[in-house]
Amino acid sequence: MGAVTPADRAPKQDRSRATRQRLLEAAVCCLAEHGWAGSTVSAVAERAGVSRGAAQHHFPTREDLFTAAVEYVAEQRSQALRELPVQGRAAVVHALVDLYTGPFFRAALQLWVAASNEPQLHARVTELEARVGRETHRIAVELLAADEQRPGVRETVQGLLDMARGLGLANLLTDDTARRERVVGEWALIIERTLE
Repeated sequence: MGAVTPADRAPKQDRSRATRQRLLEAAVCCLAEHGWAGSTVSAVAERAGVSRGAAQHHFPTREDLFTAAVEYVAEQRSQALRELPVQGRAAVVHALVDLYTGPFFRAALQLWVAASNEPQLHARVTELEARVGRETHRIAVELLAADEQRPGVRETVQGLLDMARGLGLANLLTDDTARRERVVGEWALIIERTLE
């Protein structure tokens, strides 16, 4: 029996990363579809096609799993923003709103609601969302080429993000695409006027 070489370890590490990725994606789907109450480690493991033991190897507690899933969502959102082709401020406004109307936002929202009632989640989710909020604001400022030294610019960018979150909340109950498009169009004009 020979010694384990780095080449032998690489496939195992790749499988471990792939398992972790499947678990995170399954957790996001479970949260978005079933909420906190309906999302268990067993349900996530089954959806990911792994054993409960494998899930607990990667994420020892339910809180670890779902906090990591929302962090994964946040990283995906930030990456998507960073990869946006620069097409003008109106396109950036639309892209920011799109971040808050998809399944990733729905999953994050479920975790927020759970954190408001679950003390073991509250501190972790609060810290995570503060970090995500700062990163999203920073990327938005960069994409909009906004000069936050000018009075009112920082507040306008933050207002845009708050408005996008509100539209995402409204989208949870009804498909309000037509009204949302009109609101986003007006916000794009406001952003353009404010940042000129």
